[in-house]
Amino acid sequence: MNNYLVYMEIMGSYHIVGSISGNSFRDAAFQYSVEYMNSENSKPISVSLPLTEQAFSPEKTRIFFEGLLPEGFSRSAVANWIKTDAEDYLTILAVLGRECIGALKIVKEGEDSDHAGYKLLTVDRVKELASEGAAKSTQMLMESHLSLAGASGKVGLYYDVDNDEWYLPEGVAPSNYIVKQSHVRLSGIVLNEQLCMLTARELGIDVPNSFILNTGKGTDSEILFATERYDRITNSKKRIDGLQVPFRLHQEDFAQALGIPSSQKYETEKKGYLSKMFRLIREYAADPLTEQIKLWKRICFNVLIGNGDAHIKNYSLLYNENLRKIELAPAYDIVCTRCYHLRDEMSMYIGDEIDFNNIGRSAFITAAVEVGLTERMALKILDEVADGFEAALERASDLLEETALPGVEILKNNIMKSCGYYHIR
Repeated sequence: MNNYLVYMEIMGSYHIVGSISGNSFRDAAFQYSVEYMNSENSKPISVSLPLTEQAFSPEKTRIFFEGLLPEGFSRSAVANWIKTDAEDYLTILAVLGRECIGALKIVKEGEDSDHAGYKLLTVDRVKELASEGAAKSTQMLMESHLSLAGASGKVGLYYDVDNDEWYLPEGVAPSNYIVKQSHVRLSGIVLNEQLCMLTARELGIDVPNSFILNTGKGTDSEILFATERYDRITNSKKRIDGLQVPFRLHQEDFAQALGIPSSQKYETEKKGYLSKMFRLIREYAADPLTEQIKLWKRICFNVLIGNGDAHIKNYSLLYNENLRKIELAPAYDIVCTRCYHLRDEMSMYIGDEIDFNNIGRSAFITAAVEVGLTERMALKILDEVADGFEAALERASDLLEETALPGVEILKNNIMKSCGYYHIR
């Protein structure tokens, strides 16, 4: 019988919340500990895993905890290095789970360690991360025992803003930035994401701070996309290796919260993902009306910007330090995928439509009814985003031009040609 301990950081301190036990990953089940259940401030680690004395099914356990892992090449590479089946999410999580997205830590019983440190990265190491693709980022994941959900090549690092230095976290030391590489098959993806994020910010959408890290002359193999982690807050006095240590905030993406496997993050046939997301907000958010408006605005923006990869794992719930307040996490992973002519489908249905070319005002009206918004409010928000879109993209482009990176004007024009602005107007 294997036993994996599940910790959560609450107010800067780790607490054992339960364990995952089983003969293998196929029958492993998560169960809250009696001590945690009886503690005064106990809260569920997911809305899909409410506080209960009974163990959850292996299926529910796998859906939530597998959602913490990287996908695609990174997961396969880690599995290969540690000589396990890529399906064995628990063994992989035991290797990478010292620091996950959010505030959880998962370790195999008897293998826990409180070692924490920061290793200064040389300029050459950062350049390698930019130039060598997913293999290098996966190697860093292994070194730092860091689990980052998603399919792109990325790694969690610590950025010392005052000294402009990057560090690789070791052991249980938290990162404060996520750094992503340029996609080998999609030209200009880093520039694309930064321009889309800046455009969202110009429209009043909450996004984390981000910037492009240029290690050369601005070509794809020389740049990285750096995003400040919204699930880390720097308000503690604790220091490791002279660096101020951030607190971890818990979060879960909507797939985890709804009990939907990562393999089904794209709504290929209508299953009501959008209405389920709004139901969660109404039931669990501290300020349901405000959060519903924020979510609807992001849905509108993702259609307008032509983001066909805005799947259910690219929206998340963020908890405050004591887990008593839930709100919509800042927007992330916003890219104009339409620039690459990959496919015509969005990642979830808007009303009865998923084909990007058919999503107009009538689709938003249908969707508004389904999610519980009034047509008047839904169209008002849609029109506000659409009316400000072109000017916001122009302002974002001007900001990005200041970095002297090549291709900004061309990218801006490509977005305007391929995005959903004219469908809505």
